[in-house]
Amino acid sequence: MHVLNLRVATALASLAIVGNAAAQVSIGAGADFTTGKYGGSESTDTLYIPFIFKYETGPWVFKATVPYIRISGPANVIGAGAERITLPGTDAERRTETGLGDIATSAFYNLLNENQSGIGLDVGVKLKVPTADEEKRLGTGELDYALQADVIKPFGNFTAFGSLGYRFYGDPPGLELRDTHYYAIGASYRVAPGSTIGVAYDYRPRITAGGSEISE
Repeated sequence: MHVLNLRVATALASLAIVGNAAAQVSIGAGADFTTGKYGGSESTDTLYIPFIFKYETGPWVFKATVPYIRISGPANVIGAGAERITLPGTDAERRTETGLGDIATSAFYNLLNENQSGIGLDVGVKLKVPTADEEKRLGTGELDYALQADVIKPFGNFTAFGSLGYRFYGDPPGLELRDTHYYAIGASYRVAPGSTIGVAYDYRPRITAGGSEISE
């Protein structure tokens, strides 16, 4: 079943705490709210508040995201954001749980700079560390990783962007998750220096038999 889910996100607030011509360290925080049925009959509401730590040096960007999450909905919807999965079955008991989510880390290398070539291209690897409480179903309790490419193309104050990746899932006890591709496309508009508004669409096929795809 194809299900369209709604996402509302705040702008990310960030602060560079160490910087020079060669390297920069920054921290940031934001908020992301999603609601959707994810193939079931009842909605799941998820509040995702990430705290982001980033280190940039030359063409490399290293990032770690430590999230706080609140999930209210059927217990067969596990996790949040890119790590969300839906287990088979639509009659799971509802619950509301809060706590630390899975920590996401990544390392990306800039192959093309949009300021020099007119188009930007980054390639990298992402790793999900299973820090979320598995018993609360805030995460699967397994290690996942992904390979991803990001493209960005500016058009004056407008910017188009997209991502294409392939994720490898760790299998929780008694469940086999399918490794699969995913993608995202979007556009943003710069309304003032340092401020943008935009829209994005994310898609991932179902990764469990009888589960649901992600379409946000």
